[in-house]
Amino acid sequence: MTSIIQIQNLSKTYNTGFHALKDISLDIKRGEIFALLGPNGAGKTTLISVICGIVNKSSGAVLVDGHDNVTDFRATRKMIGLVPQELHLSFFETVWDTIKFSRKLFGKPDDDAYLEKILQQLSLLDKKHSKIGTLSGGMKRRVLIAKALSHEPTVLFLDEPTAGVDVELRKDMWNVVRGLRDNGVTIILTTHYIEEAEEMADRVGVISKGAMILVEDKTALMKKMGQKKLTLTLEKPLVALPKKLAKFNLQLLNNGSEISYAYDVSKGKPDIAGLLADVQAAKIGYSDIHTAQNSLEDIFMGLVKQ
Repeated sequence: MTSIIQIQNLSKTYNTGFHALKDISLDIKRGEIFALLGPNGAGKTTLISVICGIVNKSSGAVLVDGHDNVTDFRATRKMIGLVPQELHLSFFETVWDTIKFSRKLFGKPDDDAYLEKILQQLSLLDKKHSKIGTLSGGMKRRVLIAKALSHEPTVLFLDEPTAGVDVELRKDMWNVVRGLRDNGVTIILTTHYIEEAEEMADRVGVISKGAMILVEDKTALMKKMGQKKLTLTLEKPLVALPKKLAKFNLQLLNNGSEISYAYDVSKGKPDIAGLLADVQAAKIGYSDIHTAQNSLEDIFMGLVKQ
């Protein structure tokens, strides 16, 4: 699969000296859904803004279907649709006037049938003549997507597309995004919802403190999400673990007051019963037991430490 976006050694440093992006190199494949994940302030929105030509880079290069996004910005901008986080819409305009005006900005000829199809897909057709100010937050978010699609882009950026959208509508929007991908549109989305990446993405990139620290197929990342941890709080601290427990690859934590057992549920059922039986046989008493599943934040922190 060929790349439609090529990012080469991209950096962004603001006048304050803040390094928002640090030497990022990344290829986005044509026709894929790429999820960009990261904590707040990681650089997700800055990266999208640089690619779209909204923010100037400090160094590096961005190519969109072979066109430099600075020297040939008109060609690249026509190929890109952007749904920003912020709800910047005219309060008194109708939904129809908003998306029709957006299409004309890109010099596209009138195509009411196409625009109505977009509104139908986004469950907005019945709001066609409603003023933006009368819509709910979720509907306004969908209008932003309709605007971004109005000029028939081949690359669509979705920056937190389901923020403020209820669960049912979020799933409807997932279906719309998949349909766009099936029609050849390349989708790049940022999200805080790990289920969005799991549901839709072909590949996932993790960005932290301005650096791209991981790019993997979704399946590989979800495998990491399958890791769980069982913790035993001991009645008396241990100096070392008995040799008979070595097969479980346990860890002593908190000055020997806890035993930690990490396991991957994707690899089959863990032998927790066997572990507890061996702990009892070793005459190790414990006062509490609890389990926890790796969160996305845990993965971020682990990657940053590495």
